[in-house]
Amino acid sequence: MQALNESIKITTGNDYLKRFWNHMRGNAFSGDTSNAFINDGNGYLFPDDTEKKFRKELEKQSSIRSIAKTIKLYVDGKVKAYDSDDQVQLVRENQPIPGFDVDEDFEEQPIGKYKFAGLFKAKMDYARDASFGFEDYIIKRMAKSFGKAEDNIFINGYGPDDNEPCGLADNKYGAMVGATTGSVTYDDCLDLFYSVKPEYRKNATWLMNDKTALALRKLKDNAGNYLWNSANDTILGRPVCICNEMPDAKAGYIPIYFGDFDYYWIIDRSPMRVKVLTERFMFDNKIGYIGSEFLDSVLVRRDAVKALRVSGVPDEDYIPREY
Repeated sequence: MQALNESIKITTGNDYLKRFWNHMRGNAFSGDTSNAFINDGNGYLFPDDTEKKFRKELEKQSSIRSIAKTIKLYVDGKVKAYDSDDQVQLVRENQPIPGFDVDEDFEEQPIGKYKFAGLFKAKMDYARDASFGFEDYIIKRMAKSFGKAEDNIFINGYGPDDNEPCGLADNKYGAMVGATTGSVTYDDCLDLFYSVKPEYRKNATWLMNDKTALALRKLKDNAGNYLWNSANDTILGRPVCICNEMPDAKAGYIPIYFGDFDYYWIIDRSPMRVKVLTERFMFDNKIGYIGSEFLDSVLVRRDAVKALRVSGVPDEDYIPREY
């Protein structure tokens, strides 16, 4: 742990920041490169300043990160999730005071370390043009690609039994089904809403894709009132998050989640790394960049988020995720 902290401390300095971006522009990484954590074969760690910019941009690009809880866990171990239903009472003089035990509050969750990686190319002329905002370009380009891939796995990941992060749709580790329907109706949304416990509803969010959102915008009750409040983009008083990695309302799939996503934890297992490939694409006048990160995800309270499932058997042609 001490070696890890020392390595991360190196990335906070201006000297490392300059050397890193000089390397990203196609030059050799100058200075001491013996630190195994700084460069572990997957490339060099993002400088601390760049890492912060990347994570901020990643949250903009990833719909799930914008509503979930994100924590850092750079060492192996478990996370401790906690919750309780304790309720204090009005106590009159000389009456016993209710006591609560913490044994049932905590639940330990083992954490995996799953690698996401992608190869990006940039024109050599742009990389070495001092007037071009190359750092901003690389950060936003990588954040967009990683954000989309993360959303896909956060929804469709098969969980630790299949050596993947836990996706919301996972039958064993993901969200519980709160309602099942043949086609999404106003009443189905009410059923899903009230399937979530009140303590989770007060901070809950709706999650769906654009196509499902359009359908819900058209739903009315028997009195002609719209389900969707267009004034503040809420449904039954709770905000809507759009994620187009979510499936459509098709047979056998889950087009809507509702609940408190603060109980869906995204665990960043390391800072972002980049490996620069200067020779491989030099005849095309390009530089290659292999970006990689390690993470895991877990829904620490399965009843905190509920799913609306469409009944039936999925189409054979439907592929829920692509890499």
